Amino acid sequence: MAVAAPAIDTVLARPQRASTFDATWLLWIAIILVLLFLVVSPFVYLVLTSFQAERTGEFTFANYATAYGRARYVDALFNSLKLGAVSAALAGVFAVPLAWAVARTNMPGRGLTRMLVLATFITPPYTGAVAWILLAGPNAGWLNRFYMLVTGAEAGPLNIYSFTGLAVVIALYSFPYIFIFTTAALELVSSEMEDAANILGAGSWRTMRRVTLPLALPAILGGLIICFLEAIALFGSPAMIAIPARFNVVTTQLYQFFGNPVRVEVAAAYAMPLLGVTVLLVLVQRLITRRKGFVSLTGKGGERRPILLGRWRWVMFGYAMFVASLAVFLPYIFLIQSAFAKAWGRGFLLDNITIANFRFILFEHSTAAQSVINSFLYAGVSATVAVFLTLGVAYIVVRRLVPFGGGLAFLCVAPFVIPGVVLAIGFYAAYAPPPLALYGTALILILAFTTRFLPVGYVNASAAINSLNPEMEEAVRVLGGSRLTALRRVVAPLLKRNLLGAWLLIFIPATRELSAAIFLYGPNTKVASVMIFDMSEEGNFERLAALALVLQVLTLPLLWLGQKALGRDFMLRRNAT
Repeated sequence: MAVAAPAIDTVLARPQRASTFDATWLLWIAIILVLLFLVVSPFVYLVLTSFQAERTGEFTFANYATAYGRARYVDALFNSLKLGAVSAALAGVFAVPLAWAVARTNMPGRGLTRMLVLATFITPPYTGAVAWILLAGPNAGWLNRFYMLVTGAEAGPLNIYSFTGLAVVIALYSFPYIFIFTTAALELVSSEMEDAANILGAGSWRTMRRVTLPLALPAILGGLIICFLEAIALFGSPAMIAIPARFNVVTTQLYQFFGNPVRVEVAAAYAMPLLGVTVLLVLVQRLITRRKGFVSLTGKGGERRPILLGRWRWVMFGYAMFVASLAVFLPYIFLIQSAFAKAWGRGFLLDNITIANFRFILFEHSTAAQSVINSFLYAGVSATVAVFLTLGVAYIVVRRLVPFGGGLAFLCVAPFVIPGVVLAIGFYAAYAPPPLALYGTALILILAFTTRFLPVGYVNASAAINSLNPEMEEAVRVLGGSRLTALRRVVAPLLKRNLLGAWLLIFIPATRELSAAIFLYGPNTKVASVMIFDMSEEGNFERLAALALVLQVLTLPLLWLGQKALGRDFMLRRNAT
């Protein structure tokens, strides 16, 4: 004991000496500087650029006068707001009945319905837009051709190149957000209140309308707001449908400001209302979803039993399959047909089948295969950087290592309220000019993707670190290790499943990101989403469909990995949190 005592004293003394200067602080400072570089700098440059004269750099309001000095520019803003409202309403019609049926009833095929919603969720909106151009293009679309064949009419009733067509397409690929929020809320609703309504004479449908759904109303409203924000911030679907239909929305108008010559000052000014609307609605959404007036959603909730629908369960299943047909079955059937067709309009004839489109995409096209490689490379690097950066920030915030931790947390989640096109304009304004001159490089795309998905990484890392008891880290400190050692040897191994989930949740959407990429790519850094958009402008739907399917197929192993490691519905459930 006499020999051991000095050793113990030495070990206990180490943390005290380390507290005077811990080299880990250099890492914390680096993390904070990187966060400022990724989030604060582009936003500051965006605001400053909106008030700068194009050539002199002097302060001016002329950019705002130019941005809103023409009626068509103002019309584009109102078109976006109208598009967001209509798309969100349609998405609610698709999602709320499905969420109630899956979460609260004995409808058959509930697991299948969840899987199909996941398939919708991972389908890029611009891919869905291409599929619906094949389905509902005037006269040539398959649904119109089928209608003309059956009725003998000279023209079909559907026209995807319209405001209604665009709103339906956006709703079909954004309703999973409402489904996620609503099912998460409905799964917490106790059956006791529904039983009380039934005792008082209410049937299943009236109980659903008057009791169950009102209890989930904050979640439904939160999902509707997210769908609204998604609709007004999208670029791909509006560019493929609205531009040929001869009407503009904010994102397509911003794209036109980046024509020749590039008017980044005017684009920055024009983006400000979109940013303002987004920030305001995100705040409203947070207030709604955090509302505490619904006790059934905040307590344990008691027993939950499925509502027995009787014969109506098959009606609900039919509705689920109808929505799935619009979002998954029909689009993918005709995407596959187009990808394997010599000419997509000739249909399913045997002599029309070919693999030449895939051969051209993978081996003959000068940039198509490289664009796929670029997509996965940039997404992989971005996901890795975002995961480790947000892990460090979350550790700093949760363990309260700095007095301004709340500010760091705010910076990590701030990109959630910045639409992709606005973020891209900020990066262009900040890092395209000298001395950095990053425009058109792989680095600016990686930085933009990393920033875009920081909120996903931070939410997962923060929740995971909050679940860890700090005593294990303190044990490392007592034994002489630094906080970096504790983070590397204790925290990271314990959170590897969470980190894998966060990495996949960033990587998968980053591979299909278009809104930011379309403004920042260069001749040698084109990604698959931009390539698909370019092919859509050329009208080459066979090769476009082949490229879109290649991108989707390459994503499937990652989904399988996530399901094996984290559960079947890991994307839906983790996003619901």
